[in-house]
Amino acid sequence: MPRRLLSVTAYTTLEYVESVVTGHDFETETVAVLDVTSDRDDPDCVHLKLEADNLSERHLPAHMERLELTPEQARAIAADLEKHAERVENADGQTEDG
Repeated sequence: MPRRLLSVTAYTTLEYVESVVTGHDFETETVAVLDVTSDRDDPDCVHLKLEADNLSERHLPAHMERLELTPEQARAIAADLEKHAERVENADGQTEDG
């Protein structure tokens, strides 16, 4: 993503994640960058930012999604991520063991 809107540094949460961009008349698999931050000075929200690679995507111009979450919303997302990560890990273990 040479014309990236979201800076990728050593502190970026996920610099490479598989993603699917879906519209009413299209669906494209691509890679994305996902970052979670808060302001250094006087933070008032948690920023969740996502930028999908649009080099091969002709439907969308370069753009970044940015959510401003309250601490409670961020914790709710974290809890759901933990729950679903455990579900996937448990399913992977069941298929490997029989």
